[in-house]
Amino acid sequence: MSLPKLAYLTGEYPRASDTFIQREVAHLRALGHDVLTCSIRTTGAEHLVGAEQRAEHQRTFKVLDAAKQPATLLKAHMRWMRTPRRYLVALGLAWKTAPKGLKGRVYNLIYFIEAGVLADRLATEGVTHLHNHIAKASCTVAMLAGALSCIRWSFTIHGPDIFFEPHHWRIDEKAKRAAFVACIGHFCRSQLMCFSHPDDWERFHIVHCGIDPNRYADKPDRTGQRALFVGRLAAVKGVPILIEAIDRLAEKHPDLTLDLIGDGPDRADLEADVTQRGLQDRIVFRGYKSQSEVADALAQTDVFVLPSFAEGVPVVLMEAMAAQVPVVTTRIAGVPELVEDGVNGRLVSPGDITAFTAALDDLFSRPEHRKDYGKAGRAKVLAEYDAQSEARWLSQIISAYADHGPKPGLRPTEGI
Repeated sequence: MSLPKLAYLTGEYPRASDTFIQREVAHLRALGHDVLTCSIRTTGAEHLVGAEQRAEHQRTFKVLDAAKQPATLLKAHMRWMRTPRRYLVALGLAWKTAPKGLKGRVYNLIYFIEAGVLADRLATEGVTHLHNHIAKASCTVAMLAGALSCIRWSFTIHGPDIFFEPHHWRIDEKAKRAAFVACIGHFCRSQLMCFSHPDDWERFHIVHCGIDPNRYADKPDRTGQRALFVGRLAAVKGVPILIEAIDRLAEKHPDLTLDLIGDGPDRADLEADVTQRGLQDRIVFRGYKSQSEVADALAQTDVFVLPSFAEGVPVVLMEAMAAQVPVVTTRIAGVPELVEDGVNGRLVSPGDITAFTAALDDLFSRPEHRKDYGKAGRAKVLAEYDAQSEARWLSQIISAYADHGPKPGLRPTEGI
């Protein structure tokens, strides 16, 4: 039996901060799926940090670029106007689900225009299932493309920010209309359940974001004083707490250093804070790095740190744990589904500088704990967050809905 031909859609693809989507696509292709990757916008050059990203960027269909070509736009919408009732129903859905105010209406009409172009490309390519990651604007486009073309569609919901404005993004309507929803964890699924009808819940399946464990090698000696952060330099990541912790520990641990991989809107302020504290020799901003470069950085570090205020289930924690790097992070959202305090890492309350500093001090003071946490962390990732296994599970879900057979369960009940 042939596998469904898929399309993947996000706002920008590929991005250096969303490598887990790229891995998922690669594993689905390896399973035999033909996958057309689609991006609403053209990805910025700062995200094309490696050969893998550049190759994916070249082969990806850019929706907005195509929609800006008058002939392409007109041809696409003329195609769907041949079924006027369905076209008007889809247009009505765009109006119905628009955020409040004139601006919201205008944006949803733009998404409708983009959806017509996307749906035309999917139909021309013979795509039978469209999957979206990040359930915001691009998911609205996916929903409208499905309404225009009757192509089956689904989405992966992550959090946390989508749950800050659930009514703005109409996740209730998206959950109702999608063939199924892939939730990255139990906490994420429970949040979606808050804003959806109980009749829809059986279509909410848990598909973990995953990593390729073999990409991350264990370093035999993690007894040094090097800490690593990987993530966006934005308020939600709590980086000021990390800088404060390093400052407090500097005297006790004179060789302590911190590398920050990533970029974002708060970088200039964070760099200014580091300079004001005189920590330039200890804290280094590395900018965006490729997957291979992150793996290399994990191989050279001793402790991984993530003091976030809001998360889903961070892929970067999975990567660190796969590399057997002990982690210090916060007890929020789906993080405890991955990290168990005192077993495979340290969990502290979010925003608690004293607790975070103490946990970091504990790991730097007692290196024997690092090896135990590292081994337990890798075992956890191998068991539940392997990208190949999760892609196989997602493929099973997609195929089940394509065949209109029994619905899959919450998680696979047998080996995948």
